[in-house]
Amino acid sequence: MNAEVTSPPRTAIVTGAGSGIGRASALALLNDGWQVVLAGRRREPLEAVAAESGAGERAMPYPADVSDASAVAALFAAAVERFGRVDLLFNNAGLGNPPGPFEDWTPEQWRAVVDVNLNGMFFCLQQAFRTMKAQSPRGGRIINNGSISATTPRPNSAAYTATKHAVKGLTKTAALDGRPWDIAVGQIDVGNAMTELAAAMAKGVPQANGQIAVEPMMDVADVGRSVLYMANLPLDVNVLFHTVMATKMPFVGRG
Repeated sequence: MNAEVTSPPRTAIVTGAGSGIGRASALALLNDGWQVVLAGRRREPLEAVAAESGAGERAMPYPADVSDASAVAALFAAAVERFGRVDLLFNNAGLGNPPGPFEDWTPEQWRAVVDVNLNGMFFCLQQAFRTMKAQSPRGGRIINNGSISATTPRPNSAAYTATKHAVKGLTKTAALDGRPWDIAVGQIDVGNAMTELAAAMAKGVPQANGQIAVEPMMDVADVGRSVLYMANLPLDVNVLFHTVMATKMPFVGRG
């Protein structure tokens, strides 16, 4: 009898892995047998996710600020040193809008959102391409977190919405540029997952007509399952844009 051949675990980097969508996605990947580098700005939440997963050495907490290009380069180098390659980047880290009307925001508040949501997304994408092009076998998958705001804004969401529209452009161009290198690039757009960032929606959020309304929410674990579905596709298959949302949220139609 021939011995069963088992494939080595695949390796993912998840940014913003300490909470919310990043946490749910990291847990889904770890529970599926992936090796996961848990990236985020604070070590304690990353270590908590690693412990919760029960994955042992397959979970690697790594504090990193994605808005710092040198920190991102070090993140990918550490992932390769530990696990040998990177098969998946879930490019997830993000900030919400500053408080108050946008005309009152300071330049520093605006730049803080752009630095994480756009510059950080680019720095991670850049390092993922460099790593995936150089490794053998070459290639891999990148999933950008676009948000429903990549398509449709909410009132007073200029910083978040502008960066998420830009992410949509990054996804399209990276998907094109990745073709010759077997790098599949797609985007997940999430609507009303119950996370710390979106918790206010359960209490009431401004609508396009000026009213405040409580919006339906969904379990963030379902977003993790969506990321896992995309991650497990073969590299000759790509989901370019995947929208997962609370069924009854006010997204499609007139608002």
